[in-house]
Amino acid sequence: MASDSKPKKTGRFRSRFQRLFSSSTTSSSGARDGRSGEPVARDLQAVVPDPSSTDNLEAFIPCLGEGSHVPAVGPEQGNTMIAKSIPPASTTPSTSTSVFSNARHFNVGGNIQINSPQTILSTNPVPCVAQGWKMLLENIASNAFYDSKARFDPPKCDEDTRVEVIGELMDWMNDREGPQRLLCMTGAAGAGKSALQQTISERCASLGILAVAFFFSSQDPTRNNLSRIIPTIAFQLGQKNPTLREYISKAVEDDPTIFDKTIRTQMDILVVRPFKQLCENGDLDRGSFPHAILIDGLDECSGEEQQEDLLCTIKNCLLDNDLPFRVFIASRPEWAIRSALDSESHGYLHPIAYHIQLSDKYDATKDIRRFLWRRLQAIGGRSCDPRARSRSWPTVEDIEKLVWAASGQFVYAATIVKYVSERRSSPVERLQTVINWTPEGGQLARPFEALDILYAGILTAAKESYEAVDTNQGRNFLLLFRAHQINSDRRLGWKWFDDDDFDELLNLERGTHGVLVSDLHSLVASVGRFYHRSFSEFLDSETRAKNLFIAEIQVKQYVSEITLERINRLSLEPCSTSATSRDFFKTYALLALALYSDGGQILSDQTILALAQNDGWRKFDSLVPHSELYYGHVNAKFPQMLRFFLRRLRDELKDAGSADALQHYYDKWEKEGRIHG
Repeated sequence: MASDSKPKKTGRFRSRFQRLFSSSTTSSSGARDGRSGEPVARDLQAVVPDPSSTDNLEAFIPCLGEGSHVPAVGPEQGNTMIAKSIPPASTTPSTSTSVFSNARHFNVGGNIQINSPQTILSTNPVPCVAQGWKMLLENIASNAFYDSKARFDPPKCDEDTRVEVIGELMDWMNDREGPQRLLCMTGAAGAGKSALQQTISERCASLGILAVAFFFSSQDPTRNNLSRIIPTIAFQLGQKNPTLREYISKAVEDDPTIFDKTIRTQMDILVVRPFKQLCENGDLDRGSFPHAILIDGLDECSGEEQQEDLLCTIKNCLLDNDLPFRVFIASRPEWAIRSALDSESHGYLHPIAYHIQLSDKYDATKDIRRFLWRRLQAIGGRSCDPRARSRSWPTVEDIEKLVWAASGQFVYAATIVKYVSERRSSPVERLQTVINWTPEGGQLARPFEALDILYAGILTAAKESYEAVDTNQGRNFLLLFRAHQINSDRRLGWKWFDDDDFDELLNLERGTHGVLVSDLHSLVASVGRFYHRSFSEFLDSETRAKNLFIAEIQVKQYVSEITLERINRLSLEPCSTSATSRDFFKTYALLALALYSDGGQILSDQTILALAQNDGWRKFDSLVPHSELYYGHVNAKFPQMLRFFLRRLRDELKDAGSADALQHYYDKWEKEGRIHG
């Protein structure tokens, strides 16, 4: 076991050895040791081989792999050198190597550590990254770290809130010998699960026991599936132990296709086997290695099958192999984790997991009350409104109404604070708006009722403000906002349009998307990034959004109609400078039409006839050479739409002339390789 304590100084020999490897001694005369300032000894042959001799030098340089960097030796080597794959030194005793015989984990000092008679490890800051580790780095999700800048200002518990549940979680985590090494915490949306995970991650990190933290997010393609979770786990574990890092790197080098294999295979090859090897070789003290593995937002991993796959992999690989980890998973009570923990159906995790049902076990009322008092008073203290700075604001009655309406959901309180904190208006007025939205009665069994009222109020206010501006008259705020949301969510199975480009596709001014959310910053960071997932769910549900609901089919029809209208206005004149023929529109018009019209199926007969009679096929032909139609399955969408038009024209509309004209262009594009039928 490697000791953390520093070895005592070893006198003259140590000093000479340090000087030999010091990259700072490059002068041929009068050289000084950068640490001691003493002249560097010249006569070192009695202690070490002649550094000018390649044969002797190879006895010193560890087999770091071709291309690895090691400290320079000798005045002519410069600062670093590239080491070749060097065979082990002869086992015949010699003066030059016997001084290190059986040395293990011996730190000479500075940048040199002796690990064996033939292994000298350099801790020089010069980069030395094995190829396998580089490959691993290319497959991790750094956005999923608890301290990632992508998660800047993540939700976490206030200092004196959730004290009881945090205490229970930390007690469980610190009990390394406890029989149940898996803790599953489930709770409704907005119950504060992610805030608890963030708080526990930070506490474990401060205690030196955090091994892994991974935060799923449905909005981030690098961490809303399982493609990167195992490499990310392996990376974080390797960061805790250099020998383990070498084993993991070697595993990747042995099988570079490992990232394309099942997550169970990945977990076995990249985590279980290297860790077992570390233990078997006596290079690890199981009792001191960081043991906390935290996974947040399992429900935000797309697909119930993937969620189940991860749970099974954790059980079969980490728990069944008796590795010294304690795993804490937080999730909404979705099918995968709910069925695995169910006692009545004998779920496979039920016998081995410690299950905390957050919403049922812990009443968050006191914590929400404390949170609201502290945050609102802090907002008032910074406000220019003297009413907000008064000790009487907010009132006890106001706070109690909000606490009651929150129904145990921290997301409600967080949304209120975000809304009231808008610095361009009075927090007193904004809080009163929230209070007026809060129902005086209601069903307590519907915990999202008050949240829906809050969302509806903010959304309605934003709609009225946007549509009240004279230049926005005639525009449907809800339809535009919903269109941007669906575009950002990639619901059409394709890479989304950039926000500015989507504005242009809709024939809006570039930057309109920023105006759309200017009064929604208490709910969203941008049109495609919501602070709370429950707001997206609100927009998707007609039952919850009620008169604010915009169906997905309405968005598809709107985008299709806008696109067709612009295509119909295209001029076929070769020198046209029409505003509707901008490069972006030329590139993506046909793709957008094919995607948003569901291959033409949502277009009416009248629309198809109007397109045909307005020289639409010729206009298509003018766009095809400029179009992006080569995105995987999207490549089939455009010809699929054309074939649908042909069938409708021939079979339903009995317009053989228009059908024949389209067939001519279809055959032409197919022959040119523009489309593939």
